[in-house]
Amino acid sequence: MSSLSLAVRDCSTMLRRNLLHARRYPSLTLNLLLTPIMLLLLFVYIFGDTMSAGIGGGDRSDYVAYIVPGLLLMTIGSTTIGTAVSVSNDMTEGIIARFRTMAIHRPSVLVGHVIGSVLQAVTSVVLVGAVAVAIGFRSTGATALEWLAALGLLVLFALALTWIAVGMGLISPNAEAAGNNAMPLILLPLLSSAFVPLDSMPGWFRPIAGYQPFTPAIETLRGLLLGTRIGDNGWLAVAWCLGLAVLGYFWSASKFAGDPKQPS
Repeated sequence: MSSLSLAVRDCSTMLRRNLLHARRYPSLTLNLLLTPIMLLLLFVYIFGDTMSAGIGGGDRSDYVAYIVPGLLLMTIGSTTIGTAVSVSNDMTEGIIARFRTMAIHRPSVLVGHVIGSVLQAVTSVVLVGAVAVAIGFRSTGATALEWLAALGLLVLFALALTWIAVGMGLISPNAEAAGNNAMPLILLPLLSSAFVPLDSMPGWFRPIAGYQPFTPAIETLRGLLLGTRIGDNGWLAVAWCLGLAVLGYFWSASKFAGDPKQPS
């Protein structure tokens, strides 16, 4: 077999391994998935009418449409916390040291984690989206091309955050620390335009909310699904995704190339 064929085979094997782990131990994924769903239900049914009036909407359905794009991206952030924990477990339980003694394509270990996490993130987004549709979310006139672009943005965003989460898992001494290190991936959406417009925030806080990766991605997704203005947010979102993906990849590769952690 050629080197490329061997690399593809090993990556496929590692992907199956990670998907089997996710299927056998679904509690972590379910717990992380519940966070955006609970926030969706809380903000719609408890705060929906008040928040809709605050953004100039007519009723609760307007606020459902407003917050769903942000919660879809928040779902991706939640899912990648599980990736950091899984990578940390691999590094501390000794399996990586075993893999290093085997004739396998070494990057396949990380590639399996990344592809598996992206697939789980997309699946989680579909589940949260289904809940959103069930409680009244509707896309207003989005074309097939816009839906395709929205899906592409979600996958690219998941890929970027996953590589960052892999790096966080590699530097963490244990699974608990990995979960804590990755917590900003679920907290950053709370400091973005996911729940309220930037114009309604205090002036000193707007740059913090505006110049972070979630806000341009949220505004781009909102524009694609709801027909709102995208402006510069489109290329900013893509630039953030590509930059984070490249940063996460080289960070993860450099850490993985070092000495493996000893099992505790």
